[in-house]
Amino acid sequence: MTMISRLLFGPFRPGIEAQRPLLYRIAYAWCHDPALADDLVQETLSKAWARRAQLRDEAVLKGWMVSILNHCWLDYLRSRRDFDNVDDWQDELVSNADSPEACCNREEVVACVRAAVARLPLGQRQVLTLVDLEEFGYAEVAGILDIPVGTVMSRLSRARASLKNLLDPATQQPAVRTLLRSVK
Repeated sequence: MTMISRLLFGPFRPGIEAQRPLLYRIAYAWCHDPALADDLVQETLSKAWARRAQLRDEAVLKGWMVSILNHCWLDYLRSRRDFDNVDDWQDELVSNADSPEACCNREEVVACVRAAVARLPLGQRQVLTLVDLEEFGYAEVAGILDIPVGTVMSRLSRARASLKNLLDPATQQPAVRTLLRSVK
């Protein structure tokens, strides 16, 4: 850099140019369009250069540049009008009630879980409901069912594993029927 350009531009230009890769990565992450990301970065660099006198501390250059990029991105979105105005949302009341879709989904999940629990063997179903639903301790369940604590733990483990298999669609496979014969 010549003495004249150093006097005219100062150390600011290399600092701005050094931010280009960071700005591009952020812009691309926001818009997923290489050409638009490049345009946003170019506009950011142009605005930063035009407003370089506003930056008092070069230590905050990166944050300042990303802030300018954010403003350029918002300006682009505003120009497209593909979004709601956030200021309009402040006038709407937010309801704490669940949406009809959420209620329906919750009811479907409850029904699926109930059906899966019903498919468990009785001993597993008893232990599962007492420990997980009614929040009894292992020793209390052992006393209620008159079985050892180790049996409570093993039944609970098998019940949870079975429920996981029953409720996880990825693990569901066509049922393979196994024929058992009684041996006396």
